[in-house]
Amino acid sequence: MNVANLQLEGLLMAVAAINRLLVQKGVLTAEEIDVALRKTEASETNQERSEGMSASSRDAVNFPIRLLELANQCQPEADMPSFSKLARMVGKIKEPYNDQL
Repeated sequence: MNVANLQLEGLLMAVAAINRLLVQKGVLTAEEIDVALRKTEASETNQERSEGMSASSRDAVNFPIRLLELANQCQPEADMPSFSKLARMVGKIKEPYNDQL
């Protein structure tokens, strides 16, 4: 596997852990994090940003956002799922983009 991919995996899991800690400490709510991630995903998939971008490129841009969204939905008292489990979940819930309907 490419070392850069492993570094990104580590970074995403670190951000997920930090998000969880922010919620546990009462700095942010899970809902506030969810809104921020959804806004980010929306801005990354808007027509201006994604014009001329293939569906696979849009998926690549949105993958880390979606993974963090799923990690954010995990119960705080439960163990964080592994990167590979979260990645599989992202693949299962992915919906087609408007121009793919």
